[in-house]
Amino acid sequence: MDEKKRIARLLDKPLTRRQQKFVMELVSNDGLITAREAAIRSGFAPGSSHSRAHEMMNPNICPHVAREIERYRAELDEKYEVGYKRHVRDLQVLRDKCVENNAWSAAVQAERLRGMAQGGIYVNKSEVRTGAIESLSREQVEAELEKIRQGFEESVIDITPTEIEEQSSESGDEPGSGSVETLEAGLTEDEDAPD
Repeated sequence: MDEKKRIARLLDKPLTRRQQKFVMELVSNDGLITAREAAIRSGFAPGSSHSRAHEMMNPNICPHVAREIERYRAELDEKYEVGYKRHVRDLQVLRDKCVENNAWSAAVQAERLRGMAQGGIYVNKSEVRTGAIESLSREQVEAELEKIRQGFEESVIDITPTEIEEQSSESGDEPGSGSVETLEAGLTEDEDAPD
């Protein structure tokens, strides 16, 4: 029999239950299981599952099964396709459900995402600078810091430390090694200091 006639005859042949199960397992678990695992799940013997999977996926051996695999893949792709109109409609449905359930935060987020998808409503700006601070000289870094400081002049509080000369205690110890004196509050040792 001619090869083309054999393939044409097989294209009209209905799938067996195992072949149907193989197509469903392979396509619905696409990328999660191998063709061999799909054949085993479909009821083929583990020892011959690799060969059976290869045969069913080969359009020259089982064109009717290979065609059904492609048809089912296209059906699932269409069913779960994310297109612009569908995406915006689904966000609107989600927003409306959230409003019905008083989930205001989720409703606002869905509406915001819907506005971003439609474009022109929200503007997302980002600035990408190339180069690193390591490539700048000390003077250039200080100049850039000064520009930043000038931009925030009113809200910046100067906390630059100043040197304080410590007085040595009468005992001649090193500065800072004596007891803590509370001169400002005028407290004695037996008075409780405020927390």
